[in-house]
Amino acid sequence: MTGQKIGIVIHEGVQALDVAGPVDVFAEANSYVGEDAQYETLLIAADLNPVRASNKMRLVADLSFAEAVGGFDMLFVAGGPALPKADPDTALTEWLRGAPWRASTYGSICTGAFALGHAGLLDDKRATTHWQNAAELAARFPRAHVQPDSIYVRDGHLVTSAGVTAGIDLALALVGERHGPAVAVAVAKRLVVVAQRQGGQSQFSPYLTAQADPSSPIARIQDHVMAHIGNRHTLASLAGVAGMSTRNLSRHFFRETGITPHEFVERARMDAARMLLEGSDRPLKSIAYDCGFGTADRMRVVFSERLGITPAQYRASFRRSELDANTW
Repeated sequence: MTGQKIGIVIHEGVQALDVAGPVDVFAEANSYVGEDAQYETLLIAADLNPVRASNKMRLVADLSFAEAVGGFDMLFVAGGPALPKADPDTALTEWLRGAPWRASTYGSICTGAFALGHAGLLDDKRATTHWQNAAELAARFPRAHVQPDSIYVRDGHLVTSAGVTAGIDLALALVGERHGPAVAVAVAKRLVVVAQRQGGQSQFSPYLTAQADPSSPIARIQDHVMAHIGNRHTLASLAGVAGMSTRNLSRHFFRETGITPHEFVERARMDAARMLLEGSDRPLKSIAYDCGFGTADRMRVVFSERLGITPAQYRASFRRSELDANTW
């Protein structure tokens, strides 16, 4: 295997970790692969003037668009908080249209998927992005097949990752493809990250989608569910909390949150169970009962359907050590 040339496109307002995470994975991999398989990572931008990242860090490209003509093994555009709402960058869009001819593998990290979309590279392709922006990506580029719960997605030569640190997951997966899982695990240990994150973006708390207005009926329902997670919640009982009919509740809840009341309750139960699995040694049947699943078997079914792993497997992957528990 010959050396690997990797390009990462940066731009004003880029998310610094979208760049640094994958760069560090490939740099660390060089310690475990032969001299003929070393990774060389180059930053690419419209020109060689410094760009300011979203955290105000200054980054300088190694190559301009005019200089980065091709010959890349992998080519990615990094995301940035402003990309989902921003108008297309003409120079970036034009240059990215040639990505399939410049690299054997190309794609995006986090919201960099929006730049790919403007270049037409997501049409009829499966892709993902940060979970908070997945619906907007699907609406803005209707020909894309957005998979909102994936950590990363490969569709032929196109690869895309979910939010921010998921770029590390993607880079580890690509290293694993080329050099085997043992190398990917060694790099992950060196960086103190999980070599292969279990489950999808649904690991993240449903509380992050709670209503901004605490006085709204939907927020009252969410607060009620979170405060009484072990109780049985029906559409009728939640409608009583909100002071509206079941029909109005279903309509308003979905309009405000994008999910049904039942979906929110199940996500909240899973989130509560995950915290207990990570932070305690309590028996599974006790956690299942207190989080409203009723039985350990029901909790196992829900975890398997939503995360692709059992509660026991989740605990084995994410259980905090005693030192972690004391630290936090």
